[in-house]
Amino acid sequence: MYICQLKNLLPLLPTLSPPPPPPPMAISSSISTSSCRQPHKIKLTFSSKCNLLPIFSLPCSSSRFLFTNNSSYSSPIVAEESTHDHHLPVIELDLEIPDLTPKSENLNDFLCGLFRDPRSEELAFDYYQKVKGRPQFRPDKKTLEHIIRYLIRSKKWGSSFSVFEDFKSFDVQPDGDICCRLISSCIRARKFKITEGLLEVFGQNDDVSLLVFNLAMGGYNKLHMFSSTIAVYDRMKSAVAVPNSESYCRVMEAYIKIKDYEKVVTLFQEFESRKIDSSPFLARIYRILCESLGKMGRAFEALEFFRDMTKKGIMEEDAPVYACLICSFASIREVKVAEELFREAEGKKILRDPEVFLKLVLMYVEEGLMERSLEIVKAMENVKIRVSDCIFCAIVNGFSKKRGLRAAAQVYEELISRGCEPGQVTYASIINIYCRMEFYSKAEMVFSEMERKGFNKCVVAYSSMVVMYGKTGRLREAMRLVAKMKERGCDPNVWIYNSLMDMHGRVKNLRQVGKIWKEMKRKKVAPDRVSYTSVISAYSRAGEYETCLRFYEEFRMNGGVIDRAVAGIMVGIFSRSGRVDELVKLLQDMKTEGTGLDERLYRSAMNALRDAGLQVQVRWLQESFYTTM
Repeated sequence: MYICQLKNLLPLLPTLSPPPPPPPMAISSSISTSSCRQPHKIKLTFSSKCNLLPIFSLPCSSSRFLFTNNSSYSSPIVAEESTHDHHLPVIELDLEIPDLTPKSENLNDFLCGLFRDPRSEELAFDYYQKVKGRPQFRPDKKTLEHIIRYLIRSKKWGSSFSVFEDFKSFDVQPDGDICCRLISSCIRARKFKITEGLLEVFGQNDDVSLLVFNLAMGGYNKLHMFSSTIAVYDRMKSAVAVPNSESYCRVMEAYIKIKDYEKVVTLFQEFESRKIDSSPFLARIYRILCESLGKMGRAFEALEFFRDMTKKGIMEEDAPVYACLICSFASIREVKVAEELFREAEGKKILRDPEVFLKLVLMYVEEGLMERSLEIVKAMENVKIRVSDCIFCAIVNGFSKKRGLRAAAQVYEELISRGCEPGQVTYASIINIYCRMEFYSKAEMVFSEMERKGFNKCVVAYSSMVVMYGKTGRLREAMRLVAKMKERGCDPNVWIYNSLMDMHGRVKNLRQVGKIWKEMKRKKVAPDRVSYTSVISAYSRAGEYETCLRFYEEFRMNGGVIDRAVAGIMVGIFSRSGRVDELVKLLQDMKTEGTGLDERLYRSAMNALRDAGLQVQVRWLQESFYTTM
């Protein structure tokens, strides 16, 4: 680039230096442009007309001329030669200025020069849009690479489609690195339609097609767009691009995420039959295979592949594969194999996945090996992994199920003493256990601790506490707790509503019972069998048998099955109200549904039928229910 600056020209002109102080001077130029292919002659004329500081730039294919100020002279300007300036000194400089208009064959160089300067990139792209229609112009590979870089930096995705068409029409393709950058940028910017257009263009180039297809599949997997990954793989195969190891790895990752494990195995068999050189992705492919086989219940096949790859040195210390295999064998209750793999991984100190420890604890709970579940806690402490709330809760509930409530309470206190911290689920479980053991003071203490730690929206814990208040006759505390949970944005469940109706029904507060029932319906909480039992029992205590009958009919219309609790209440209602026909119908329904009568219900129904003089029904009752008691 040729740069002509005034401050560099003035030292060559000593005879024109005016005496100090120098008067304001200006420069006038005259450029002969009769032929753009010939050198130009520039006349510099000094005058005292102007004190401006413009910059004059002449666009040309290989040079730019810049006139700037000099510290010893006034601001120069560039102007056309005027007839009024003949009395001023004139300097003629014979400077050969390169062609100001680029030749067609030099347009690519000209555009590349503009693209190199970030300030002129937009101008370069606009100029490219204008000249690309010239028959003699053909963009080369370097120009297109500059255009792609400009589109990526400026994020002008809307202009991409026209450039795609240029790729086709000029039959020019950028190299693989540029193509990959463009594909990656489009996926990150969520420009998926443009990505599809790019894949269509680049997929026709054998040199870059495999690169861009693999990159697109990897990008879609990162965005969890697994169906798009599969679609790209299918397009790649239809474009006669031969998949390599990375292609198989990407599409297998997509299929395992959508839980199509059979397809993963099929792809692996195809991959193995082709004997592809796959050292960078082989370990990952086998990891996906082992996980898929484990999920399909084919854990022993997965283990066989793992042992084979270990012998070949491909998967010696692969923590994800160990985790997958241990979880698979734990799920099918293969205790011996799961423990063997766990000891191997523990010896290599590569187990860091909490899910593995949870699966082992659940396996031990199902097998009744409760002491071994505590050994898992010790193993987690050794590798400094925090015992999660799920594992804590699984151990406590496991002891409750297999060893009883007292053993569960003891193991909870033992784990607390070892530094384990319960979460919301464990708190809810131990509160329920304390309430069932009638350790009400401990239940309240744990519930207060749970609230202090911020776990104040657990419906299960609230349910246990409301039931506890109901059993102890503390109706006011129960209502206060329900109001508190509503303030915290936690809606009561059906258990809480059932407890409240039962509590109010015992004190014959039918107004509150009706209010709670209506609130249930308004909140769209579906009543269960206990709900109907509680509300019927409440109205039965108050002697409102018609209301009881209405709720019973609603219960039956909603598909409710008669159990002994409902039967006991309704037998008493029908007997006391003299509704013998309804009593007989109830007994027939119980016989049909296989519901038996206890001694008390049997005697109550028998007395009601005898008092009504229905001897035939008495004999039927004796034949149908006496043997089932």
